[in-house]
Amino acid sequence: MPAASPGWWAQAAQIARKDLRLEWRSREVLFTMTFLATLVVLIFSFAFIAGDDSSLSPSVTAGILWVAVLFSGTVGLSRTFDREREGEAIRSLLLSPVPRSAIYAGKVVATTVLMFMVELIVTPLAAVFFSTTISTHAAWLALLLLLGTIGFAAVGVVFSAGLLRSRSRDVLLSVMLFPIVAPVVMAGARGTSLLLDPATPDMGGALLWTQVLAVAAVVFVTVGLWAFEPVATGE
Repeated sequence: MPAASPGWWAQAAQIARKDLRLEWRSREVLFTMTFLATLVVLIFSFAFIAGDDSSLSPSVTAGILWVAVLFSGTVGLSRTFDREREGEAIRSLLLSPVPRSAIYAGKVVATTVLMFMVELIVTPLAAVFFSTTISTHAAWLALLLLLGTIGFAAVGVVFSAGLLRSRSRDVLLSVMLFPIVAPVVMAGARGTSLLLDPATPDMGGALLWTQVLAVAAVVFVTVGLWAFEPVATGE
């Protein structure tokens, strides 16, 4: 009697596990993302130090953090299908019995995990350079970053698949991705700035922006599950 095929969730988990395992062997993309995000924080920190600005507002700190997330995440997305592109392995992946939606979900999970690992390093670094306390609402800040990352990855994986065979995919990915994810980045930066205010943190406002990010993540993932197959297959 043939073995039963794994369920949808198991197949998505296998795709994510495969990508993370391959990345962990070289850590090439992870190191590149971390380096770029750290470089963004360093450049802004030295710019403000040069200007003798010792009273950096929480909104500026939050904006810098999310800009670092945006640029480092774009680097990760541009390499999402690189291994499948080599040797036309993407054709074998799409012809496998794994549902296209499970492939999409696995890619989103793997990208989210990589981006969140970078954020766990860069966020404390930004707090040190900009003299900001993040321990008070660390869990809430992590939730904001996670929801924003899911929304970012959900859109980015679709565009990355659509640009798989384009020679200018790195440039086009940024041009197409940034306008779509701009609301996610702005909502995340706004919610983060409210949490980082040392005097009077606005918890109600932070909750509102957290809900906005949650809704955006659900909408982007839902649309991505629907759009991935025709985009990836070129239909």
